[in-house]
Amino acid sequence: MFYLTKTLSKYIIRTLKLLFCIALFIFIPGHTYSQNTEVKIDSTLEVTVSQVFGIIKNQTGYLSFYSESWFDDCPKVILKKGTIHFEHLLKKSIPSEGFSYRVKEKKKRILIRKKAIKNKPEERIIFGVVKDRSGQVIQGVNIFIKGSTKEEAVTGLNGSYSIMVTHSKPVLVFSLMGYKTKEVTIRGRNSVNVALKEDIKELDVVKITKRNNKRSHRKKPGSVYKIDAKTIGRQPVNNLLAAITGYFSGVNITQKTGLPGGGFDVAIRGKNFINSTSEPLFIINDIQYSSESLSLSVVNAILQKESPLGLINPMDIESVEVLKGAEATAFYGSRGANGVVLITTKRGKAGKTRTKVKITTGLANVSRYIDLLNTQQYLEMRSEALTNDGFALETAPHFIQDIMPDLFEWDQNRYTDWQKVLIGGTANRNMGYISFSGGTKQTQFLFSGSYQNETTVFPGNSKYLKASMQSNLNHQSSNGRFQVDVLTNYIFDDNRLPLADLTKEANNLAPNAPEPYNDKGVLNWEGWTPTLVGNPFGMLEGEYRTKNRSLLLNLVISYRPIPDLEFRTNLGYTDYHKEEYKVSLHTRFNPAFGLTSTTGSSIVTNNASRQFWNVEPQIKWKKDLGKANFIALFGTTFQQSLTNRVFISAEGFQNNSQILNVFAADRITDGFNNKTKYNYHSVFGRLNFNWAGKYTMNLVGRRDGSSRFGPAKQFGNFGAVGAAWVFSEEVFLRNHRILSYGKLRTSYGITGSDNIKDYAFYNTYRTFYNANYIGATLLPDKLYNPDLGWEETKKFEVGLELGFLDDHILFTAAWYSNRSSNHLQGIPLPQTTGFNSLKANFDATVKNTGFEIDFRSANVITPNFKWTTFFNISIPKNKLVKFDALEDSTFANQYVVGWPLNIEKLYHVTGVNPETGVYQFEDYNEDGVIDRSAASQDRQWIEDMAPKFHGGFNNVFNYKALNLEIFLQFKKQRETNVFYNFRHPGDFSNQHTSILNRWQENGDQAPIQRYTLGQGAEGIEAITASFNYRNSNAQYTDTFFVRLRNVSLSYTIPKQPFSSLDASIYLQAHNLLTITKSLKADPEQSSTMTLPILRYLTLGLELDF
Repeated sequence: MFYLTKTLSKYIIRTLKLLFCIALFIFIPGHTYSQNTEVKIDSTLEVTVSQVFGIIKNQTGYLSFYSESWFDDCPKVILKKGTIHFEHLLKKSIPSEGFSYRVKEKKKRILIRKKAIKNKPEERIIFGVVKDRSGQVIQGVNIFIKGSTKEEAVTGLNGSYSIMVTHSKPVLVFSLMGYKTKEVTIRGRNSVNVALKEDIKELDVVKITKRNNKRSHRKKPGSVYKIDAKTIGRQPVNNLLAAITGYFSGVNITQKTGLPGGGFDVAIRGKNFINSTSEPLFIINDIQYSSESLSLSVVNAILQKESPLGLINPMDIESVEVLKGAEATAFYGSRGANGVVLITTKRGKAGKTRTKVKITTGLANVSRYIDLLNTQQYLEMRSEALTNDGFALETAPHFIQDIMPDLFEWDQNRYTDWQKVLIGGTANRNMGYISFSGGTKQTQFLFSGSYQNETTVFPGNSKYLKASMQSNLNHQSSNGRFQVDVLTNYIFDDNRLPLADLTKEANNLAPNAPEPYNDKGVLNWEGWTPTLVGNPFGMLEGEYRTKNRSLLLNLVISYRPIPDLEFRTNLGYTDYHKEEYKVSLHTRFNPAFGLTSTTGSSIVTNNASRQFWNVEPQIKWKKDLGKANFIALFGTTFQQSLTNRVFISAEGFQNNSQILNVFAADRITDGFNNKTKYNYHSVFGRLNFNWAGKYTMNLVGRRDGSSRFGPAKQFGNFGAVGAAWVFSEEVFLRNHRILSYGKLRTSYGITGSDNIKDYAFYNTYRTFYNANYIGATLLPDKLYNPDLGWEETKKFEVGLELGFLDDHILFTAAWYSNRSSNHLQGIPLPQTTGFNSLKANFDATVKNTGFEIDFRSANVITPNFKWTTFFNISIPKNKLVKFDALEDSTFANQYVVGWPLNIEKLYHVTGVNPETGVYQFEDYNEDGVIDRSAASQDRQWIEDMAPKFHGGFNNVFNYKALNLEIFLQFKKQRETNVFYNFRHPGDFSNQHTSILNRWQENGDQAPIQRYTLGQGAEGIEAITASFNYRNSNAQYTDTFFVRLRNVSLSYTIPKQPFSSLDASIYLQAHNLLTITKSLKADPEQSSTMTLPILRYLTLGLELDF
């Protein structure tokens, strides 16, 4: 499979390179227009009629308008050497019995018509450009002849179109979501330019339940928010979650690492459950797509929270929608307790077959570095630590010299910026995408494929490859009753990385450490002390490699026996496979250890898979009775998920060439084989009522069943109700000069959650492998708990939506309150029981409240210039409002009633003792001792790390063919500071330069305690204080930041009339600048030992023909 993917990838890249060269030649001017009407023939030629039109265009500037197929059967024209007037040339070339023409001198056009044949309608070409009211061209407008299914067209990048008509007075229909449909009657015209008006009803169309079940924001009581393919396409990212970060109010997304294939944290309106994931439900074209990683931390020590969602190709996505309110999420039952993210892939559009090609190339690097000590500052720190612990540089004993090679052995004048060496490289990313789409009004298709390769900023040969293929077929019968949609999506990736993230070594290594390589380019071990510090490039002697394969199949069949009744079935299947291994060669270690491949080489492997299928039949009925509109939907869902995993750890090989074969190892040190099954079944219904387009009410009810609970607790009943009032439709506000739209909405509902591991209620056992024991083993794993049941979340929301000045200004405000109870939690048990914990429902309540604002304004609208602003902000609050007997439980040191879930109980630093020079802490229990245990009574300072607010600010500028988008993301919260992952000041590790402001002598007032090696009584006192400092409030700071997350500049290349090629070029920047007071490389990341997110610059070309 890998060879096939590699071969296919090479073929795609070669094809894209060829198309790129063709495009360059197309855009190079090859002629100038003549100002006369004479055509000069340099030599006798035999040409086609179409070539005659080209010669006339090149020499006179007159453009001919006709259908390309009209002259295919006409004989060739012989042109003799000489000069001829272009009209004489036309008469000679065009068969007079079948065609006529008319010359428009002012516009320099030649309009050619095909003469009507008796009993056959006249055929002619209608062409033009579609724009909005501001004069900006609109791409993707569907154009068809009213009452006909044969001829269809779609506008290109520059808004142009052409369509064949056969009626004398045809009616063209122009349609696009977000604009009002327009019908134009053609009376003898060939050129028809159209201006479409934006429609707020269509601009806000969203999917509240399932694909093809769409309704307007004006009628919906729930909260759903959406971004489209244009917004996603303007960002140079390879992960869909990176593309939507900051665009949705109430959605907090945090990128965990700058490495390709890394994961994200996603929370919609806060964390609902204690000690449980906040991940929402992801739906791709009606198919549930699990975000749970199959990776094992013992194998994967470098990719933070790797997720299958990283496989999704953003260029295959048509739109992303987020469901947050009770009425919306309740429709998905237990699966949607944490919110729902709906992902819709691109579909084919009716019209001529179009080919779209995208080619991008880009560079990436670390945008911010930590300000570390240079060699002089570092050695001063180390020397001062030596002195503070009672030693002198000249008389230090051997055991001190042995642990301080940086001060006694290494070059005192050598300086290496290890950040630049280890994480300061330039990553390259290249991507190619091609799609074919088109079809008739009844059948549409889209086939696409993409290939991407990316390197890292690390030294070595790390590389990330991804290839994807997608097909989407949609068909409906001529009477519109029967419809079938078929989606196939296959993605493969291959990620090769070092054994560990080199960021830790980049920040910790002493600046005067030895050279990593000798003059011969071989790893240098001279000077590197085996027991203290290793050559960081030894991490390249081995690798972590992961391969992922994802197959998604979706079949939707619907049938309408009568217009008001629809039967629909959704069939889905996903197959996800992960193969990962970590290989460590003995050559990564210092030769002083004397290791060989037999004693020092090892491998750990993890092969896992997850198969998921679902069947969901539905019945939908709708009825209009005067001003009343009813929609009822009933359905049932059957789902099953099968997970398999095989883990093997082995060491000792005759030589390193055998290391990928675990069975060639001398010893199998560990291993297991797990298989789990999860079944889910639900019955659901929804009733929607609307009166006169003003009053709406929704009722949702469902009964969910999960195999993760005991027989008596498997099923739960959930539901929601929502209501909306479009008060702008009332008589007293209709046609108001200022208020053009107003709606008040509210919803309340209860959703469930079964977010625990499979077989959680069973009394289970597990096997245990130990190379030192020969024989079978069976260990107790979980205790039986038949009372394990559903978690519940009660959601309430009220929202106000306003539109002003013909919807040029749109404003939405929402307040929500979610209360989660019956939490699924492991109760710690004494070791004497033989079990670590018992899974049970806790009588605790978590409350999430918040206020969200979304704002959009069309600031400037002129024929040549348009400026639009988008803004969102979320102010969430999380609180544990109830936890019975918390103070007497093992969770007393982790949670506090009245505080958020995301807190830390810490020591409170009161300063540095001016006499001793060590940190001082508040003695909360006043016993005269600062207890170092995690449950210490002196750890009473509470640090709240929940976000205070977050949001995004986007501005889009359009000037003629230029488009500029500038997107800012912002967030305010408390987070760890730059000292969190560093060792104590004075240790054998580099530090941030702020530690220079330290205590040096009696009476000093300084924020940093004295340097120490941890030797002697005073050194041990300072080390103890440093340990407490690491678990104190001093390790946390305000990490408010404003990030220039995305800048996109694109130019649509002017299109020649009747040319089928649309083209644009663009320059994109991602994570360009971060404004913050935080001293970390990335203020959003909690650790300074993981690679920060990178700055990307990307150049791209898009062709559509």
